[in-house]
Amino acid sequence: MSEDLGESRAPGVDEPFVLVERVVDPYIVLFHEPSGFRSEQFRALRNKLVVMNPEGLPRSLLVTSAVQGEGKSATSLNLGFALAELENTRAILLDFDLRQPSVSGMLGLQPAPGLTEILTGAMPMREGIRETGREGFDFIGAGLLKVRPGELLASSRVDDLLNALKEEYSYILLDSPPVIPVTDAGILAARCDGTLLVVRLETSPKKLVKQSVKNLEELGANVLGTFVIGIRGADPAYDERYRYPEES
Repeated sequence: MSEDLGESRAPGVDEPFVLVERVVDPYIVLFHEPSGFRSEQFRALRNKLVVMNPEGLPRSLLVTSAVQGEGKSATSLNLGFALAELENTRAILLDFDLRQPSVSGMLGLQPAPGLTEILTGAMPMREGIRETGREGFDFIGAGLLKVRPGELLASSRVDDLLNALKEEYSYILLDSPPVIPVTDAGILAARCDGTLLVVRLETSPKKLVKQSVKNLEELGANVLGTFVIGIRGADPAYDERYRYPEES
């Protein structure tokens, strides 16, 4: 694949794309509450990942979880919004959960042609790139074609796509299915620079989290660590300890 990502995807359209607040998933805190406590946790995660990549070279990161319902897709989107805040940084999120895609829906957008069309050669890569409403952060949805994910993800077209995107984007985020139910995450993780495992505290079975890390590493994944969400305690919205003056 050698499409020029720099060309406009919507010739003649002058108005910037804007997300409608009421339809964006409330867990996308970087969109709804950019100055809030929870948003700062995703910025902290972003900063740690940037430190791991001091040369500033393009980095591909798989975001997954042990089982479904852990919050991996919300984490992927929030991290993408956080990365886009950095100067001279562009990020793109690929919804590789072809079995149960959610990225478009969490942004309040209708499903559209995306990865399945690109990876089968039915559509040029450029046509699958969509705006998130935040400058510097784009995404490619799962697509509309019915495919066999295991076979499609094992093809060399995935490598071609990632290599082409690295020419334009600083960070490529891949939202994949959970590790335990299917093998998709392991297949993709071996192709990425790093893998992040999302863990929901007091919900994720500890045994399955350990098994997920083992499965990923056995397939050649570079597991960077876990991102824990769902920590119980004082509500930051009402606890004065979490408040701090914002910039004027």
